[in-house]
Formats: sequence, structure tokens, C-alpha cells
Amino acid sequence: MNHQPIEGFSKLTKNGKIDWLVNEYLEGNQEYQNILKQYWNGNADLQKLHEEFSENTISNFYMPYGIAPNFLIDGKLLALPMAVEESSVVAAASKAAKFWIDKGGFKTTIINNEKLGHTHFIFKVEPHKLLHFFNFSLKKKLFEATENITANMRKRGGGILDIKLVDKTSEMPDYYQLKASFDTVDSMGANFINSCLEQFGKTLKQEVAISEDFTQDEKNSLQIVMNILSNFTPDCVVRAEVSCKIDDLKDDSGISNEEFAWKFKQAVTIAEIEPFRATTHNKGVMNGVDAVVIATGNDFRATEACAHAYAARDGQYRSLTHCTIDNGIFRFWIDLPISVGVVGGLTNLHPLVKFSLALLGKPSAQELMSILAVSGLAQNFGALRSLVTTGIQKGHMKMHLLNILNQMGATEEEKQHFVTYFKDKTVTHHEVISEFNRLRAQ
Repeated sequence: MNHQPIEGFSKLTKNGKIDWLVNEYLEGNQEYQNILKQYWNGNADLQKLHEEFSENTISNFYMPYGIAPNFLIDGKLLALPMAVEESSVVAAASKAAKFWIDKGGFKTTIINNEKLGHTHFIFKVEPHKLLHFFNFSLKKKLFEATENITANMRKRGGGILDIKLVDKTSEMPDYYQLKASFDTVDSMGANFINSCLEQFGKTLKQEVAISEDFTQDEKNSLQIVMNILSNFTPDCVVRAEVSCKIDDLKDDSGISNEEFAWKFKQAVTIAEIEPFRATTHNKGVMNGVDAVVIATGNDFRATEACAHAYAARDGQYRSLTHCTIDNGIFRFWIDLPISVGVVGGLTNLHPLVKFSLALLGKPSAQELMSILAVSGLAQNFGALRSLVTTGIQKGHMKMHLLNILNQMGATEEEKQHFVTYFKDKTVTHHEVISEFNRLRAQ
């Protein structure tokens, strides 16, 4: 091995961790220590709060926190907080919001709000015997055994909605599931769901042990493999949509409203049938979704996993958004499966998360679902609008210009020169370098 493993890394102080890393991996270069420490918050209590969000924390990793204004959602005008590093995401979302503000804005509908979890178990028993046991005994016991866990959630209007026995033995020998659906109201509910499921596993084992329905060999064969929520929530779905007359689809690209609508619909249809395009198409959707998910302290990895599983639910990966042109009406919408919360976790701790939720009017979990779907739809509209008219690079590279100039060490005066220089030109990396060298040579 090129380095020595370490015992007890987690027990070192923060400075101790940094010293070890720099000496072991970075040749003792103090510049790296300075990089880490310059991102520490000057408020020691706030820094400690951030460090306790995760393990072995040695610094903070900053992302730009931007605002996309002018979102008219279900009659309310909102400014969306977006934590994202990719050039042009906030600008594209803002431009799309402004485009739709005088056309009725975005409309949303919560289609369903169920979340899922499973107890996965192996049981060498005839399926009909297990089904009889579940229907006439176990299901009731499972609800009873979790009454203490669900009490507070039930007071808020949520709880366990249903429990089903799922026979998966045709796919894997002796494999069954207890599949439960939940309503977690304003919390994402991961801890609540997992606590219920772990109790399911215990209760299943206890009830099988005392049941007269099974032989001793059958009882001995029961193995609880795991109890865990699913991040695939196909029954926790929100729809966001925009629509207007084709005559009102005014665009400054120089093409007619009719051509714009036709090309836009073709672009969406291509993403519905072509997985190579759908992947990039949906990545753009998630640019908008994830930026607000992160800003509101939710789990963007769960959001991503769920959205992409949903996009492939019929066996082929497809677009999350859809478009129709009927009777002179342009309609564009998204059905987004998403599970988020506005209480618990970082929402009660992270100062910027609390700011984000306050900025959004302290939304309920369902209202936040709507906002996230709108953000994804707006981002996708902005991307497709560019793709079928001027091309994606014109706007993207203009936003990326400052990144290139910062890499080259440009002064503020030089940056202003380039903003003016590219006002009526498409930004390319080659052209930036050429003009930069010319400018410096003067």
C-alpha cells in the first residue's frame, strides 16, 4: 500500500484529522490546511452545528445559493431558493417563470401522497398458508404492535394506510414482503417508516413462533432479511403544468409561434421514445428540482433515484415531461414522484434551510412537492426552448464565461470587457482565450 491505514480517525480532533490528512496524503503542504480552514464559519457555534450534521467533518463545502423570482404557482407569486453550481440553471428557471407569469402561471395537483416500505423475509412455507395467517391474524397484530410508534403521526392526520402481503416466490425462492403504505404528513418520514417496519419484523417473528398454522420446521425457516423504506414512491406524485393558446407563445428567437410549438412538441416526443435523449432531458428536469431540494434541506439522492425509477417504470427509460398541441392549445406538464418534508432533519437546524422555507411561505410538504415539480418543469421548458430555437450553448456559455475568466485570473476590468465583447456573440472557450491573449498583449 502507498499509505498507512489509520485506527481511530473519528476520535481525532478536527485539527488532528486535518494534520493527519495533510501529512499522510498531501506531503505536509500547509496550503491545503489553509484551504480547509478558510471555509470554516467565523461563528464557532454555527460551525459546530454544521459539523454535527455528518461524521468526520473537517470543513464546509460551499455551493452558490441563488434566487429564481417571478414564479406564479397556483395563484401565489414565489421566489424560489436554488442551491446549484451549474451555470445557467437559475437564469433558465427565472426566464421560464417570467415567460409564463402573464399566461396564468403554473398549476399543480397532488395526485397521491403515499409512501412505501417493506419487510423483506424468507419463509419456507406454502403461500396459501401464509396468506391465510396474514389475513386472519397477522395484519391486525401489525397495526396493534405499532400503535405507540404511530400515535403522534395519527394525531397529525397520518400513519399507516395499509399493509399487504406480497408473494415474490416466483422471482426468488421462499421470498415474501410485507408492503406497507404510509402518510407522513409534513415530514419526509424516513425514521418513522423504518421504525414501523422494524416492529413489523419483530412482530412477524413473534406471531409465527406462537402460531399453530405452521410446523416447527416452517417456523425455524423464517428469516427476516431487512426492514427498510423504499425511495421509489410511484404513489406519491404531483403534477405541474402550463398551458396557453399557441397564438400567445411569443418567442424572441425569430421563429413563428406555430413552428415553436411544433418543434417543442417534437423535442418532448423524442425524449419519450429515445432513452439516450431522455437521460439528458430528465437530467435537466432534475437540475431545477434538486436545486430547490438542497436549498430546503431535503434528500436529493432519494429524489433522483425515485424520479429515474419512475421514468423507467414501463421497462424503458422515458421523459418525465409531456406535451400536447390540441385545438390551438399548447400544454406542457410533468408528473413527478417525490417525497419531501418540511419538519424534522435539517429543516429545523440549518439556518439557510430555515430561510428557504420562510421565503417560500413555510409551505406544507404537499405545497413543497408542487414547488419542486414546477421548478423541474420550468427548467425543462427553458432548456427545450433554447434547444429548438437558438441552441443550448448560447445561454449556457454566456453564464459559463465568468468561470473561464476566473480560471484565467482575469481582473474585474477585464471581466467587464468580456461581458461587453460577447454581448452579441456566442461564447466559445477558444474565442475567450484568443481575446484574453489579445487583450493582455496590448
